[in-house]
Amino acid sequence: MSDNNEFQKVTETASVTAFQQNPYGPNPADYLSNVQNFQLIDSTLREGEQFANSFFTTEKKIEIAKALDEFGVDYIELTSPVASEQSRKDCEAICQLGLNAKILTHIRCHMDDAKVAVETGVDGVDVVIGTSKFLRQYSHGKDMNYIAKSAIEVIEFVKSKGIEIRFSSEDSFRSDLVDLLNIYKTVSKIGVNRVGIADTVGCANPRQVYELVRTLKSVVSCDIECHFHNDTGCAIANAYTALEGGARLIDVCVLGIGERNGITPLGGLMARMIVAAPDYVKSKYKLHKLRDLENLVADSVEVNIPFNNPITGFCAFTHKAGIHAKAILANPSTYEILNPQDFGLTRYIHFANRLTGWNAIKSRVDQLNLHLTDEQVKEVTNKIKKLGDIRPLNIDDVDSIIKDYHIEVSTPSIAPQRDSPEVDSNIDINSDGPPLKKAKTAAK
Repeated sequence: MSDNNEFQKVTETASVTAFQQNPYGPNPADYLSNVQNFQLIDSTLREGEQFANSFFTTEKKIEIAKALDEFGVDYIELTSPVASEQSRKDCEAICQLGLNAKILTHIRCHMDDAKVAVETGVDGVDVVIGTSKFLRQYSHGKDMNYIAKSAIEVIEFVKSKGIEIRFSSEDSFRSDLVDLLNIYKTVSKIGVNRVGIADTVGCANPRQVYELVRTLKSVVSCDIECHFHNDTGCAIANAYTALEGGARLIDVCVLGIGERNGITPLGGLMARMIVAAPDYVKSKYKLHKLRDLENLVADSVEVNIPFNNPITGFCAFTHKAGIHAKAILANPSTYEILNPQDFGLTRYIHFANRLTGWNAIKSRVDQLNLHLTDEQVKEVTNKIKKLGDIRPLNIDDVDSIIKDYHIEVSTPSIAPQRDSPEVDSNIDINSDGPPLKKAKTAAK
């Protein structure tokens, strides 16, 4: 058996074993899969700057870059230094921070851009040029021969400076497949570190992504990077599928901000990847820093974190329906595929509503340090449901009902006043408070 066949057999065996241990992990048939060996290129400070609300000062860029580095992203991509004079200065400043993440900048496939970029101190340059008929006609107006010639010139120049180089087509999924494969094959031969696929308008679906990545994998010898816009809501699914097909690097932004509807969100991809490759993700990325990172960026661009944002949205780990709450209290995995503790968060049982169940109310009774029997808890739950049918409830409403009910069932009854001055033997008079009825002694 050849070495290649032996390697494939070993890889497939390992994949089957991994799949058996984790049914949500990579498919055993995807022997080229990088689901358990991927890298992140965070583009919040490049693609994210193209978000409608974005304006990052130098100080804010540095703060975000440090936060991204602490989280553990592999690369941080910055706006092209030729975009503006301040963009160049910001690029130089971040390169001097000494971060663990490698610093990249994103430029057009043009020698003038490349010469400025390599002088900033970046670890790598990301070169891009449109290859679809739309962009060739209405953007730069160049044909594929010109694109290939320019790409070779820029790549060889950047490589001569000893830094990383990526070549990416733009609008890849609306480009001619033969044109794409030819240009990728050309740049792979001259030694790029990786080639990029860009779903620039967000038109691709997971099946198209898988097929293109697998096809490209057969003609290049370098890594594949993917950049997915979210116009049709497929960015996270496309990113995961790209990894299944053999891509290794995914472009992300905090909260998915970027041009139009943005690109693959960092947090959303982490939610997907921790299910598929939990050990790899938890060992590599500081997930408990995700919420602070997202809050930092949300404040910077003046948006609220969406209620249904993966992981950090306020509803992400909130359970409301009675049957859900009962099961969650017994075993959280019944209705949670993600563990909030992995992200430094906690789950919340939403019990202040007419859908609540008695198990959730019982949990709240325990939190209030009150004591009710199961039958009593069921009775007070019915009271809560009845009020919940009339109007929305809040925690104070529920707590008041529970406390009032607790007082009602736990306060002994008061004996009626007698006209006779005689003292009732069943009344405890050795008390500063009102006379309470004594418990009758059981008959012997």
